Amino acid sequence: MRVLVIGSGGVGSAFVSIAARRDAFSHIAVADIDPERSARAVTEAIDTGELDADRAACLSAHTVDATDERAVSALARDTGADVVLNACDPRFNPPIFQGAFAAGCHYVDMAMHLSEPHPTEPYAKTGRRLGDAQFAQSPVWRNRGLMALVGMGVEPGFSDVAARYAADHLFSHIAEIGVRDGADLVVDGHDFAPTFSIWTTIEECLNPPVIYERDRGWFTTAPFSEPEIFTFPDGIGPIECVNVEHEEVILIPRWIEVDRVTFKYGLGREFIQVLKTLQKLDLVSTDPVEVRGVRVSPRDVVAAALPDPATLGENMRGRTCAGTWVRGTGTDGNPREVYVYHVVDNDWSMREYRHQAVVWQTAVMPAVAIELMATGTWHRSGVVGPEALPPEPFLELLNTHGVAWDWAEYLDRAPRDMEHADG
Repeated sequence: MRVLVIGSGGVGSAFVSIAARRDAFSHIAVADIDPERSARAVTEAIDTGELDADRAACLSAHTVDATDERAVSALARDTGADVVLNACDPRFNPPIFQGAFAAGCHYVDMAMHLSEPHPTEPYAKTGRRLGDAQFAQSPVWRNRGLMALVGMGVEPGFSDVAARYAADHLFSHIAEIGVRDGADLVVDGHDFAPTFSIWTTIEECLNPPVIYERDRGWFTTAPFSEPEIFTFPDGIGPIECVNVEHEEVILIPRWIEVDRVTFKYGLGREFIQVLKTLQKLDLVSTDPVEVRGVRVSPRDVVAAALPDPATLGENMRGRTCAGTWVRGTGTDGNPREVYVYHVVDNDWSMREYRHQAVVWQTAVMPAVAIELMATGTWHRSGVVGPEALPPEPFLELLNTHGVAWDWAEYLDRAPRDMEHADG
C-alpha cells in the first residue's frame, strides 16, 4: 500500500521508521506543517541503517496544513495514497477524515473525533461522544467501499483487538471489560515530563470519563473517579488507576456483548495533581487569549513549555504496558479473569528503532493494521473500530515486530477498590 502520514511528531515519525522496514508498504509519504519535521522523520528512518537504497527511495517528505481539508485531499492524490494515517492530535481529525474521503482513500486514526460534554449534567450524562460525528458518516464511506478504521493505536487499538480475542477465545459470557494502562517509566533530568502528547492527555483526563453498562447505556462520572490498585505484569507491579475518558468504552460495546466497560489510566498522584492545578489555573483551555498582541491558547502554551515526548527516549528507562482486563465466565463454565497485554521496554525500542517506548508502541499498531489492509486480510467498508475485525491475524503479525503480546490469568490479582486497598 501507498500511505500518506499526516503529522510527523513522535508517533508519526515512529510509524515511518517501523513501516519503512515492511515490504507491504510500497511508498510512505509523511507530511507536516513544519517541513523540517517531516524531513527529519524520513532521515531518522534511513539513519537506523536498516534500509537499503530501494527502501529508502520509498520515503518522501511533504508540507501540509492539517486544518485544510482540500490541502489534505490534494496531497493524498498527488502522492497516490491508498490510505491516509492521521498521526495528529484529535483536534485535527475532521479535516483529515474528510480529506481522505474526498481523495477516495481509506483512513486510519489513533484517536477519534473529540467529544463535547453534556451542557447541564456533564458528570452524569454524555453529550456528543467520542467519534459520534465519524460514525454518522459510516453510510457514505460504506457506499464508496472505503474503510475508516478509527481508534487504531495502542489504546484504543491493541486494547480493542485484545477484547475481541478474549471474547472469541477465552469467554462464554463477559461481565466486564476494563482497559488498564500503566508503566514504570522514569525520565531522568526532568521534574515533570509526560511521555505522550500533553495536549491529548489533558483532553482525555479532564473530560468527564465515560462508563458503559448494559442496563444504563453510556453515562459519565467525575474525572479521576473510582481509584483502584491494578497489578501490572512482568514486574511492573501495582499502580493506582483512575477513570479517564477513552474511546474503548465507546467502541467495545458496539461489537462485543458485555455487561460493563471502563477505561482506567495509571497516572500517578503527582501527574493527577499537576493536571488539577492546570485546570484550576485555566491553562487547559483551548480558547485563545491575547498575550502582548499575540493570540494563543493556554493549552498550546503548556505543550510548548514541556519537553517534546519524542525527544525523551535517551533519558527514559522502564517499560510501558497496555492491556485489557476481562472478567466473566470461561468457556469451561467457570469464573475467569484474564489480562491480555503488550509490554515494551524503552531500552529495546531505543536500541532497535531510536524511538521511545510509548510512541513506538502506539505507532506499531497502525503499522500492523495497514499491512493487514494491504493484503486484504482486514477490510470492512464504513467507519469501524478494531474489534469489528478478526484479531488472530493482527496478533500474529504484531509478534513479528519484535515484542510479543501475551495474556495471564488474573483471578488472584484483580483490581482492588482504593477504599479497601492497603495504605
